[in-house]
Formats: sequence, C-alpha cells, structure tokens
Amino acid sequence: MAAIELEGVAHHYGAEAGADPEWALDGLSHRFEDGTAVAVLGPSGCGKTTLLKVVSGLLQPTRGRVTIDGRDVTPLPPRERHITQVFQFPVVYDSMTVEGNLDFPLRNRGVPEAERRARVREVAELLDLTALLPRRARGLSASLRQTVSLARGLVRPDAAALLLDEPLTVIDPGRRWEIRQKLKRVHAESALTLVYVTHDQTEALTFADLVVVMDAGRILQVGTPRELFETPAHRFVGHFIGSPGMNLLPCHLEGRAAVVDDLRIPLGAAADRAAGSRGTLELGVRPEYLELRTDPAAETVPVRVQAVAELGDHRIVTALLAGRSLKVRVPDGATLPSERAHLHFPPERICLYREGKLVS
Repeated sequence: MAAIELEGVAHHYGAEAGADPEWALDGLSHRFEDGTAVAVLGPSGCGKTTLLKVVSGLLQPTRGRVTIDGRDVTPLPPRERHITQVFQFPVVYDSMTVEGNLDFPLRNRGVPEAERRARVREVAELLDLTALLPRRARGLSASLRQTVSLARGLVRPDAAALLLDEPLTVIDPGRRWEIRQKLKRVHAESALTLVYVTHDQTEALTFADLVVVMDAGRILQVGTPRELFETPAHRFVGHFIGSPGMNLLPCHLEGRAAVVDDLRIPLGAAADRAAGSRGTLELGVRPEYLELRTDPAAETVPVRVQAVAELGDHRIVTALLAGRSLKVRVPDGATLPSERAHLHFPPERICLYREGKLVS
C-alpha cells in the first residue's frame, strides 16, 4: 500500500523544430491517497495512459516529480517502485501455463514455493481461473488472456499499488461487471492502492469511490460520482458524464433570472452565486432534472418537441427552446405532448458556468 503524489508533472513527446510541443500532461498535481480506489476518467488522448506510465516509471516526465510515500521516485526504474500494472491488451507468456504466468513474478522475487503456490491458487480462485491453471496460455481467448494478465497484476502481495490501464476492454461484456466487483472486493480486503484508467464512465462511476476527470492533459475535477453528476466543476465534466450529458445554454443574467434568447429562467440560489457576473454565461442542467409539461404554468418556458427516443424504462425527448436543442429524460408511461410543450427548470438543479468553469 502506498500514497502516490504528482507534483507539477508535465510531459510532451517532443515537437518539430521551431514548433511548440503538445503537452500530453500539463502540470498535474494530485495525491492518490494510501489504500484508495481511484478511477481516472477521460476521452481517448487526454493523457490518462501517459499519467500511468509516469507513475509506474515507464516514462520520465519532462518536468515535475513523482513521490511514493514521500520518497522521490522520479528517476527510479519500474522495478524499484514496487508497482504492478495491467495494460489495455493482454501481456502473457504463451509458452507458459496459466499457473506459470501467475507464478512468474513471485518466483522472480524469491518467494518460497509453498507461499507461491498458495498465492497463485488464491488469486486464480478469485478470478475463476482455477480450472485453467494447467492450460497453456497460447490457446486462450483474448478475454481469458486478459483475465490472466489481471490475475498476474494481483498476485504480488508486496505491491505498493496496482495500475490498471483500460483493463476490461477485451473482456467479454458479460464478465466486465463481475470482474469489476471482484476488483472492488480485492481492494476492500487488501487496502491496495488502485488507480483504474478508463474512458468508460460506467466503469469509472461504479468502480471507484473517487474519480479524477481529465481532458487535454489536465485534471478538471476530482470528486465522488455523485459530486461529478450533480455539481460538475467544468462544462466538459457536465457534458462528458451522463447519457445524455448536461444541457448547456448560453445566457446572461437579469436580476434573479437567466435570459436565453429573451426567455427568462428563474435561478434561485444560482443567482446569488453568480451575483456580479457580467456578459455571457452558460446555464447547465441535467436531462434528468428537466420537467416537460403539457400545459403552461408559472416558471416554465415554451418548447417544441422535435423527437422522442424509446429506451425501455424511459424516453429521451429532444426539445427545441428558441431554436436550441435540449435533451429531457422522461419516465416511461408519462404523458408526452405531441409538439408544443412547456419546460420547467428546477432552480436548485441549475449550474452556471463562466469560461467553462462553475460559478460558485
């Protein structure tokens, strides 16, 4: 177990002569607390894998430093950091059996044979690999090979942390949820520091207690799944998390209302937080919080229903507000207007953004 800290870590992969480099990591400072399970979430190319390579020692950052339990490990190679890593695609030794693959890192560290055998059996049982232990890895499916790779990452009892880089990409969809639950169980029983990188918000939000959201090499927000959903600190977080993501509308303030193309939307406490703000803001609200009504009422604005998507237990309505498209989540069975409708924005659910950042 270990606390891992990034201090002003930045990295670029070089640039053509005379050109400014593109920073894969842009001055990250963050502490992964000892024994926590943290997901790093963001789109492809945002710097997640580069971050893991810097932590593991596979990559030296252009600047900044990495510490583990207060010790500067920036110049140290991976073998001296006591960190294990599971990559996006399976890395196994085809010529070995499954048991040999799991035993290999323990044997390299001089673990006594009896202890090795017990540990291999324990991890194999956890990931349902016991029956496969005598089999050669060469003939396994991609999903099983990745499960073996994951088991090898878990087998070392002396590991300070386990880094997982999109570990379930090649796992059969039916097993992903099951393996996520097993990883959570491993974490609960061992207090191992887990850093789980993914672009899949479902994986991140169901696996981790704390989620780090990245974009363009920067950390935009660190929070619980609930905090990221209810109060995204950046417009990108609001749009990226959720299906569909947060609705965003350009607006300006007049008193305690946001004005969108001459339509007034009461703000409640959000108006107090934005007091003194001038110029164009963005109003953000989740599709789950909007209320679509058939009849006009106080504090509603007129919209036109453009499309309805049936999604089993709910529907997603696309509505036009002054020509701007909004998504509204409507429970199955609720009455829907045919075309003209009225939309209520719950004031307590509204977020306001200036230059992409939450006004607070």
